[in-house]
Amino acid sequence: MQQYTPIRIHPKNPKCFEFRGKPLVFVTATEHYGAILNRKFDFERYLADMADKRMTLTREFMLYREIETPKNPMSALKPPPEDYVAPYQRPGPGTATDGLPMFDLDRWNPGFFERLHRFIGRASELGIVVEVVLFSNTYNDRIWALNPLNKPNNINNVEEIKWQQYTTSRHSKLLDRQTDFARKIVEETNKYDNIFYEICNEAAGYAPGDEQNPSLDEVDQWQRSVAEVIRQAESKLPNKHLIAGQEALAYPDWRQSPGGSFRSFPVDIVNVHPLPGMRYAEKTYDMGAFESKQLKLRAVRDFCLATQREPKPLNLDEDNVANVFKDAEGWTIQRKRAWTTLFCGCHYDFIEFSILPGSETGSSESQRCVRKWFKHLSEFIHSADLANARPLTGLVKSVPPHTLESVLGVDGKDYCVYLADSREMEEKGCGKPITGEIVLHLPEGSYSVSIYSPVTGEYSQAAAISGGDYAVVSVPEFVHDTVVRIKRSKAG
Repeated sequence: MQQYTPIRIHPKNPKCFEFRGKPLVFVTATEHYGAILNRKFDFERYLADMADKRMTLTREFMLYREIETPKNPMSALKPPPEDYVAPYQRPGPGTATDGLPMFDLDRWNPGFFERLHRFIGRASELGIVVEVVLFSNTYNDRIWALNPLNKPNNINNVEEIKWQQYTTSRHSKLLDRQTDFARKIVEETNKYDNIFYEICNEAAGYAPGDEQNPSLDEVDQWQRSVAEVIRQAESKLPNKHLIAGQEALAYPDWRQSPGGSFRSFPVDIVNVHPLPGMRYAEKTYDMGAFESKQLKLRAVRDFCLATQREPKPLNLDEDNVANVFKDAEGWTIQRKRAWTTLFCGCHYDFIEFSILPGSETGSSESQRCVRKWFKHLSEFIHSADLANARPLTGLVKSVPPHTLESVLGVDGKDYCVYLADSREMEEKGCGKPITGEIVLHLPEGSYSVSIYSPVTGEYSQAAAISGGDYAVVSVPEFVHDTVVRIKRSKAG
């Protein structure tokens, strides 16, 4: 097998990646991150379908597991105790909180690492990048009760702590175990070119005034220490991998201020979860509430565009504004947000709730809708010259009523204009046919114009137009969204 350097920031475009010599954008609808941890999850089927749908990324948690909830009771990240493939062996003596023998943190579980290598190896064969998530927020007492590093679950005499303090350096024995775990994962996975590491999923702290709970700065200092463990471990190993993450979210309202993450924070990729309280460059962007079915397309576009001047890629790493609904309306919202995000030079992932143990390729409805739609998106975006393409503002002078435009292109050569109905689903007229024209400022020359459907993945027959200050393109009738692609003619 040909040897490649690990996925890296593209040398010609700092907002996208280079993977095996080609530009790459992250675009995916993943399962709920437990493909390795859940013994009953058939990841071969899952990865094969991902490859078929041209999805480029999967996130995989290394330790964290969840409890069942009414909204998504059977996700891959919620295995019953007997199917949880932990990194540690469980010889006891004594019983952990899930009813099985206690963990021994001094004894790694060969079964976990065998499954880890099979998963990443198969993903590598299929050209899929794996985001290796080392740690996660533990959210509440019930979820923390499942963690092998929680004192009641292991025989190794770590400190007993409040769950909020898990992502801090307050407790030396626990911190040593976290360090050992992060180093072990890095050492095991260093040989792969199709991975990068995320420090911690949704790391969060508290505003000043509560000494028992950690501050944002304290959590960020812990994150820096984990990043240093990764760097130190890899300093002695052949490969060097990217690190993803962001500064801590603020409890209790999940406010985010990722500005510093682009500069002084020790990550190469800035991961954010688009939520209402995103604060960037003195402005707040309301990008929709969790599981709300809100579109908030303008806020998504404007936030993504605002970060384009920053020196690191931005990945909307978990957009769950409508995933729980598992219907055409919810998936349409995710589709429109995904196209907008990618056309603004960023990357996109949301949790696809139809993917479950025993249903690793989703439902027949999700195959027909969102999984097929994401295939079209990936094929389209990777047909562009991503090394040279950039989001373009000021190109479009006017658009049909109720639509919002996002433009990605190589100026003077190839212009991709994504038009989406920006109304919320409950607004009058949303989902009704739209037609009209777009007016653009194009450099002088001859161009061909074709219309692309995000739903069918098909192009219309090309038509010719001329450039100029007032270039007009008639847009055929569409519902929800369409793409106008304008390419300079060879003779032009």
